[in-house]
Amino acid sequence: MSSAPPAPTPVPPTVPPTVTVVGIGADGWDGLAATSRAALHDAEVLVGGARQLALLPASCPGERVTWPTPLRPAVPRILTAHAGRRIAVLASGDPMFYGIGRALCDVAGADAVRVLPHPSSVSYACARLGWAVEDIEVVTLVGRPIAGLAAGLHEGRRLLVLSAGAATPAQVAALLCEHGFGPSRMRVLEQLGGARERHVDATAQDWATPPDDLPHVVDPLNVVAVECRRAPGARRLGAVPGLPDDAYEHDGQLTKRHVRAATLAALAPAPGELLWDVGGGAGSIAIEWMRTHRSCRAVTVERDSSRSERIVRNAVRLGVPTLQVVTGSAPDALADLAAPDAVFVGGGLTVPGVLEACWDALPAGGRLVANTVTLESEALLARWYHRHGGELVRLAVAHAAPVGGFTGWRQAMPVTQWAVRKDPDRAAHPDHTPAGVDG
Repeated sequence: MSSAPPAPTPVPPTVPPTVTVVGIGADGWDGLAATSRAALHDAEVLVGGARQLALLPASCPGERVTWPTPLRPAVPRILTAHAGRRIAVLASGDPMFYGIGRALCDVAGADAVRVLPHPSSVSYACARLGWAVEDIEVVTLVGRPIAGLAAGLHEGRRLLVLSAGAATPAQVAALLCEHGFGPSRMRVLEQLGGARERHVDATAQDWATPPDDLPHVVDPLNVVAVECRRAPGARRLGAVPGLPDDAYEHDGQLTKRHVRAATLAALAPAPGELLWDVGGGAGSIAIEWMRTHRSCRAVTVERDSSRSERIVRNAVRLGVPTLQVVTGSAPDALADLAAPDAVFVGGGLTVPGVLEACWDALPAGGRLVANTVTLESEALLARWYHRHGGELVRLAVAHAAPVGGFTGWRQAMPVTQWAVRKDPDRAAHPDHTPAGVDG
């Protein structure tokens, strides 16, 4: 007698989203698709900025709730207050492009959020300018320091700047001029997609000293398109580590250019990773780590307060104003920091507990790089190399310099560098004893 077939596994019912996010443009209700209009008509609660809510007709019957300031902390509170009701949230353009959609997904979960996007301001701007979206860089200044724009300034590069308001174009122009990009073409695109759309075309230096034909009032809803042009003689900064030493304000405590490039190569930054820069000096390692990708993060620890202030100035000037600067002495100053993906030790190697604290904080697979010019620290690195492996190298750089009427080589102090990837099994099972190193 054959057995009965197994009962089918019950499929749980699909849970409808609790929040619908509707993207809306400057063209308001007329520009919405039928699906978006239906969601807004059906909503019991309508949440958005005052400007966005004003775009809806009276036929949308839901209770209207204006976002408070600051917005991000209010998201869970508003969702909780209206739990069980049909909520529609209004967002500018594409809600998942620097919009409220991300915060709602983080709080409610992606499965509970339905997103109905509208063309973003970037899409509109590229359509007006004839720019390919994939060839531009987008920089938002909404809630972020304008100094971050400096890292994207390169000859011929096209940038789209998402403005924080009416004052942004003039601030962008001032920053461009300060960094030697005054000839850059700036087009301010206002009310994109709406009946009051307007384009204003000028150079950055024109915005800095406005001629009579340049508008004195800018609409708060604007995007700034920049075609970067460097002024003759202005400093050129590349996109890879190894910036010129004179790009930094320093008192001599600076990892020099060629060693810095080798150090960043050994640290191998990847998007989103966090670096500890212990013994910051001028902050050059942390700054160039962050310049490799906008999502890279860094904390620099420096015991001298005047150097800490100098690091902040360098970070702002070189386009990474979000660098975290901690004034204090390692290892104590490391205690409350978030776990790093990589650590650079450029000073204080022989201070008891510094190297141990850095090593212990690294997760498996994390990288540590330490540089030194002293015999005492070199001996310490040799012992750690024997224990944990990695690569121990000596970096020597010589510069051509006048010798009487001729030219010779002037040797800089050699730098010993230890670079290692943390392998939890390596300490328990060392696989070699480097020649000439005592355990």
